[in-house]
Amino acid sequence: MREDVIGRANVEDTEELRSYYRQLEGLGAGALWTVANTIEPWAPKSDSEPILWRYRDLKPHVLKSVDLVTPEKAGRRVIYLSNPKRRQYTAAVGWLYTGLQVMHPGEIASAHAHSASALRFIMEGTGAYTVVDGHKIKLEVNDFVLTPNGTWHEHGVSANGTACIWQDGLDIPLMNALEANFYAVHPDVQQPVGYPIDDMSNAWGGRGLKPSTGQWSKPYSPLFKYEWGPTYEALINYAKADEGSPFDGLMMTYVNPATGGQVMQTLGASVQMLRPGQRTKAHRHTGSFIYQAVKGRGYSIVGGKRLDWQERDIFCVPSWVYHEHANASDSEDACLFCFNDLPVMQALGLYREEAFGDNGGYQPVGA
Repeated sequence: MREDVIGRANVEDTEELRSYYRQLEGLGAGALWTVANTIEPWAPKSDSEPILWRYRDLKPHVLKSVDLVTPEKAGRRVIYLSNPKRRQYTAAVGWLYTGLQVMHPGEIASAHAHSASALRFIMEGTGAYTVVDGHKIKLEVNDFVLTPNGTWHEHGVSANGTACIWQDGLDIPLMNALEANFYAVHPDVQQPVGYPIDDMSNAWGGRGLKPSTGQWSKPYSPLFKYEWGPTYEALINYAKADEGSPFDGLMMTYVNPATGGQVMQTLGASVQMLRPGQRTKAHRHTGSFIYQAVKGRGYSIVGGKRLDWQERDIFCVPSWVYHEHANASDSEDACLFCFNDLPVMQALGLYREEAFGDNGGYQPVGA
């Protein structure tokens, strides 16, 4: 791709050059100027599409999987969500994976560990639990749960519970792109529970409080479960104190209570509230984002495409694509849960944000 711009590749093909390129190809090499404008675009160009996955359409198929495969045979009984141009990576957007997992009462999945960081957002059902490195965690609807990279973890539903569905979120595509993905099954299939149930939530769940014995040196949050009740209460209280962001409404980030930083090294998460009738301004930023509508109904305009959502629908926002959100109700608030790869963008110094109409262009650091 040629560009008639100073500083960009603009070499016209000749028969001599084409012969030269063939010689280079035979040596496993190539001329940079033939690909430079493609591999170094002026700005990020995601090949992910804005997609809305409707829960009411997916749920019957998720439940049907229970009759077709067992957790033992499937490993994990999950229906993953796929972006048309990211199918070869099993990605929902960018380098992020998401899917819907279902388990019936009495079922237990085998304990395993992997390089990918993972999270769960509980959508429906009772009696679900997760065990992370020996810590057993009871789960309820709208709880946000961590299973950090390298930890032994397993999931199940108690015998007296009901069918449970939750959203999985992982950075599997990123780990595979980095050629750094490992997977292991626990040698005993199930891991022993070595602590009181919900011990980490009870120790680290005090808002604004840190336990005096809370020594934590691992690179992820010790608070494996973020309960919905306190989360929604925090949003309500935030609304009393601040107008919030013109781009995201009342948005709060889930944080590591030991450090105040992101919950995991490669995956971050947030939750936001839109006041009745609120419509945010459009902006864009680097990083990929997957949303779930937790409460209410509304719509988001992503890359010029309107996505009308209601409770439990899932949609994605690709990197560097303009987007805005709106609450369709004039009397009730709406809430969106989101997970993203912001920790990666921030750690690598790649995060950029821009309001619609503010096309300042790229400026190198220090310019």
